[in-house]
Amino acid sequence: MDTRERVVKAAADLLVEGGKEAVSTRAVASAAGVQAPTLYRLFGDKDGLLDAVAAHGFAGYLATKQAMGASDDPVADLRRGWELHIGFGLACPAFYLLMYGEPRKREARQAADAMLREIIGRIAAAGRLTVPVEQAAQFVHAAGMGVVLALIATPEHERDLGLIAFSREQVIRAITSESAPDEPTDIPSRAIALRAALEDEPPAALSPAERTLLAEWLDRVAR
Repeated sequence: MDTRERVVKAAADLLVEGGKEAVSTRAVASAAGVQAPTLYRLFGDKDGLLDAVAAHGFAGYLATKQAMGASDDPVADLRRGWELHIGFGLACPAFYLLMYGEPRKREARQAADAMLREIIGRIAAAGRLTVPVEQAAQFVHAAGMGVVLALIATPEHERDLGLIAFSREQVIRAITSESAPDEPTDIPSRAIALRAALEDEPPAALSPAERTLLAEWLDRVAR
């Protein structure tokens, strides 16, 4: 284990034991057996160190989510992604709170958000999304985060784990339709699907300005 890895592991252990407040420069340096200037040389500042700790804690979750792959049913993939997200939050609350309990968007969180948007985009391309991709992604993210934070704040023996599936199905019902890809869909859903398709393969016949205008029109129709 090199110095950087040793420092990150020491900080991660302190985070798990005492929360973010326990991850002070002095405590981390002492636990890792280095001088404080080493931390600044390796990470720039405390936020840089916390970014590295968050990435360390989220590595397994991101790897599992990437390994999940994509099936022929993007709504089923969204369900699986939801279960992974909630499961990680309950298994690793200290890392989850570091990622989602503050305004700063850490790099590992941005990677997780991108994976969510990719799944939502596939639902849109299948013609089953009933709201714009960005709105749907924000709704799913807010609902999932709310469930995790609510459960973390509840003593384990008092938690109602039925909230996980109940919330998941309410979210899916709110943003998707039951129409199969080969069935007719309403005009807003068609606009959302076309918007998603054009993002994947921008039409060469249109200028950037025309593509921007078309995207704006499709967003209006989708709403």
